Amino acid sequence: MNDSNFLKENNARSLWHPMSHPADSHANPPTIVTGAQGVRITDVDGHEVVDGVGGLWNVNLGFSCQPIKDAITAQLDQLPYYSIFRGTSNDTVIHLAEELRKFFEPDGLSRAFFTSGGSDSVETALRLSRQYHKIRGDGSRTKFLSLKKGYHGTHFGGASVNGNANFRTAYEPLLAGCHHIPAPYTYRNPFNETDPERLAQLCLSALEDEISFQGAGTIAAFIMEPILGAGGVIPPHESFMPGLREICTRNGILLIADEVITAFGRTGSWTGSRHWGVQPDLMCTAKAITNGYFPFGAVMLSDAFAETFEKDESGKAAVGHGYTYSGHPVGAAAALACLGETQKLNVPLKAAARGAQLHKGLLDLQVKYGVIGDVRGGHGLMCAMELVSDRTAKTPIDKNTINGVQERTYRAGAMVRVSGPNIILSPPLVLTEDDVNVILSALDKGLADT
Repeated sequence: MNDSNFLKENNARSLWHPMSHPADSHANPPTIVTGAQGVRITDVDGHEVVDGVGGLWNVNLGFSCQPIKDAITAQLDQLPYYSIFRGTSNDTVIHLAEELRKFFEPDGLSRAFFTSGGSDSVETALRLSRQYHKIRGDGSRTKFLSLKKGYHGTHFGGASVNGNANFRTAYEPLLAGCHHIPAPYTYRNPFNETDPERLAQLCLSALEDEISFQGAGTIAAFIMEPILGAGGVIPPHESFMPGLREICTRNGILLIADEVITAFGRTGSWTGSRHWGVQPDLMCTAKAITNGYFPFGAVMLSDAFAETFEKDESGKAAVGHGYTYSGHPVGAAAALACLGETQKLNVPLKAAARGAQLHKGLLDLQVKYGVIGDVRGGHGLMCAMELVSDRTAKTPIDKNTINGVQERTYRAGAMVRVSGPNIILSPPLVLTEDDVNVILSALDKGLADT
């Protein structure tokens, strides 16, 4: 089964890859990763590179975090599975919930609803938001607002609040009552505004206008990523999320922070919400909660939100939602170990330092290569380069050209991710200064022939 010819010949025969055209795997065979150590991955041909993608934004501690692996093994021997649906629980998930309560206390979050991953967490937050208003006798609040360019997973609810047509068009009609406002994206926005602070205010004004148009009493929640990730790494001005928090509070709208990517240190702060000094009503997490070693997620809830459910005597607060693997004991064990290592290593400090190095290196590459239209980052280890064929017209680069950049970069020593005209970088938070230099050198070689 490990023969390289077998793997290459059979990859596309009986396997469909997510986020790709089924025929593409035949025409353009993927990189087959067969090993990983530290922050490096090895493919089926023995080629080793620095993983500039961090798995998929989730392997914050690298591929060799032994305490998490040991915790998974020990839990499999002790209790490999049991449900936490009504009437049963397990010891490991109770311990995890208490540790998460402590970790998220600065965010004003104290209860956990466990899920199987990021899309599940978003779906849970959307559902519970609607239920919250119904418990309060405000059942007309059913709509959701979100940002264009935002990404919130692949369930019907998440796809409906997604702000990228690539994840919507083929599956429409989606959930009714989902509306979008412009993202604070200085490189491309409908206001033709390049000043980040001014753009933030224009986007907030657009939000106020949309709330007025829809009617505040019809809106359940606003969902946003503190820094937009899959949409191309779009950091807002520091005034944006606090301003949004104030508008939501004033209008009785819940604020859902989608921190599937940004929680646990990636922004250079422990959470993205904390990075901007905001306390959301709900926070969606997953990915780095187990370092990618086990599918797991959690929606964290504020006291006020949770107490609305807990103090209900009408029966409306019975939660008719959950997953077979909610609170999986093996996932909980992995998350406990991961949280311990994340805090022990103080990864936000590492993310901030290496992120600043990476961001500066990308800006230097922009000076060297006219194909780089925009560089975004500066907040931990989340960076992107937007490639264009014409800087003045901001014409997005064609697919074949950017794919060529990715392939040459890989051959030169670094795995990077392509999303539309963007090259996105989200490496493990434990990489070294030398590892960052490898990524930058590989990108330099990858861009050389464009």
